[in-house]
Amino acid sequence: MSQTANKFEKEITKRVRMKYLLHLPDQHEKESSNKWPLILFLHGAGERGDDLELVKAHGIPMIAERDPSFPFITISPQCPEDSFWNAEQDGLMALVDEIIANYNVDPDRIYLTGLSMGGYGTWHLAAEYPGRFAAIAPICGGGNPNRVHELVGTPIWAFHGAKDDIVSISESEKMVDALRENGGNVSFTIYPETNHNSWTETYDNPELYSWFLGHSLMVRK
Repeated sequence: MSQTANKFEKEITKRVRMKYLLHLPDQHEKESSNKWPLILFLHGAGERGDDLELVKAHGIPMIAERDPSFPFITISPQCPEDSFWNAEQDGLMALVDEIIANYNVDPDRIYLTGLSMGGYGTWHLAAEYPGRFAAIAPICGGGNPNRVHELVGTPIWAFHGAKDDIVSISESEKMVDALRENGGNVSFTIYPETNHNSWTETYDNPELYSWFLGHSLMVRK
């Protein structure tokens, strides 16, 4: 016989490195006992690189930049130029843990959202870490419908423009349909006249943040 059955096991250490923007609400006090909700925001492909100013172009970091009182701690990491969010998942979760350890974060109210490439990253990260996020809001993204069993327990609000010619609305539809077939807690907003930019209207809507705050892991425990 030229082949024998074997088994390999080894513990390894991985170094991760990531630039990010951190927003602390005006009222945040590091020594206070008040715990704040946290939003992890994943940008689109156009904001990759090593210039953090690019990350402020859209979504949560743009809102936090213009409104110092935005009532969430927010983390807006930057994906390297030659990478995608799926490849950065270890760094993303290590960053979340770092912020929890050093700031007044409520671990039961951690929310995840992203647009386009970040929408794909949102679907993926939530499936990789089921039960870690209190709610997620993927925008004009998509994922693997064969993994929706990992997402059934997570409240999800998905968004997409019906006329999107960059990421087809079918990418969101297949995820939403699979979740509904499996009893998932999912809402889906379609903007009938919107192309790829379905994020501006979404992030400008106060209802999104009220919806986030309506969900807590404590309720599901």
